[in-house]
Amino acid sequence: MTIVIGLTGGIGSGKSTVSRMLAERGAVVIDADRVVHELQAPGMPMLGELARAFGPEVLDAGGALDRKGLAAIAFRDDEARARLNAIVHPQVGVEFARRLAAAIRDDAPLVVLDIPLLIENRRAGRPGASQSEMAAIVVVWVPRETQIERTMARDACTREEAESRVRAQLSLDEKRAVADHVIDNSGSLEETRRQVEALVRELCEAAA
Repeated sequence: MTIVIGLTGGIGSGKSTVSRMLAERGAVVIDADRVVHELQAPGMPMLGELARAFGPEVLDAGGALDRKGLAAIAFRDDEARARLNAIVHPQVGVEFARRLAAAIRDDAPLVVLDIPLLIENRRAGRPGASQSEMAAIVVVWVPRETQIERTMARDACTREEAESRVRAQLSLDEKRAVADHVIDNSGSLEETRRQVEALVRELCEAAA
């Protein structure tokens, strides 16, 4: 039996760290960000759609997507973000469903659907794995100030830019309120790892 969970968080929450820890425990991780990057690679139809929607300035000199430039447009403008979502989400949903079906056919014991905007997408009715396919939704949580500081450090951006990116997403407190499980990633890596190991044990016991 395959256990399927949804993993989400927010910018600067450390969701990728938790995802890696789950992979180390043998989980098959289907990473939405990685799927997006693959679908936006040069030669893929999505890249042309983005250039038509936002202009050639979202492409770099080599014809690849300038992700930082596109993010700057999408995060400062609600209409632009909606236009971006309308291009990206349907195609990602189809590819996500294909990979999930393959993992289930292969009898993977644990599949993690790593989706940064899982809860936002559900509220908006966007394509993706259905709630019925998930045994649980796991939220990686940190305080808002930690999100901002980590985003500034990771992206080498200003505090104003980091705050704008955090505001563009549903707050982690709101996500935590609808989660089945919460991983508090505000402490040490070892504290986070202990929570991940406890989560895997609980999921396996519940499925037994």
